[in-house]
Amino acid sequence: MPLHRAIYVSDAVGGAATSLLVLAEILGASDRNNRRDGLTGVLMRHGGRFMQAIEGRRADVDRLMDRLRADPRHENLRLLSDQDVSERLFREWPMTLVEMTPDATRVLSGATLDQLSPDRAEALLSAAAGALPLPA
Repeated sequence: MPLHRAIYVSDAVGGAATSLLVLAEILGASDRNNRRDGLTGVLMRHGGRFMQAIEGRRADVDRLMDRLRADPRHENLRLLSDQDVSERLFREWPMTLVEMTPDATRVLSGATLDQLSPDRAEALLSAAAGALPLPA
């Protein structure tokens, strides 16, 4: 099955920028929907922005991106990477939250999320996901 990965950054709006409850709601809905659609990925909230990687079949990734563009919890969605890939980087998680770890901070190297190249965005999310325990 051909795979596709999109990585975007957006500006969090209102409670999405600071509320743990809103973040938990986003993660819960994302996990359910992504399991249904065969998608995997990770979400980071840092500095008032979201960065998310989404992996799966192209049509499913595109459908999710359309829903995300209409989601009022964020604005100014910008694609950093949109490409076919040979394998999933985040196959363990239909959706999970990653935090800014020391390794991820080194990758960020003083930049903001929206200043990252596609390779650095992927490296940042991979470094952050590397600190997560694998699901049981």
